[in-house]
Amino acid sequence: LDALTQDYVRTARAKGLRERVVLTRHALRNAIIPVITVLGLQFGQLLGGAVITETVFAWPGIGQLTVDSIRNADFPVTQAAVITIAVMISVVNTAIDVVVGIIDPRIRF
Repeated sequence: LDALTQDYVRTARAKGLRERVVLTRHALRNAIIPVITVLGLQFGQLLGGAVITETVFAWPGIGQLTVDSIRNADFPVTQAAVITIAVMISVVNTAIDVVVGIIDPRIRF
């Protein structure tokens, strides 16, 4: 909602652009950047929460595999599970950075 009161939105409206164009090209484009960034951060917490959820409800998954491998001292499986989770988080964060770079022209790589 804060983006709707910005000067660039008022300028676009003053130029006579349609409200739909003002909302999609000006307001939404700038308002979505923090949301996308937070989604990337939440993904890591989602995987961390999966470990707890899978353990409590006895659902099979990478979280349960990690916990079981730690309990059984199966270190190669533990390493593989942790590296898999780390790679997934890294890939998602890289994708988020690329998307934000595409949406926001001020960001250069």
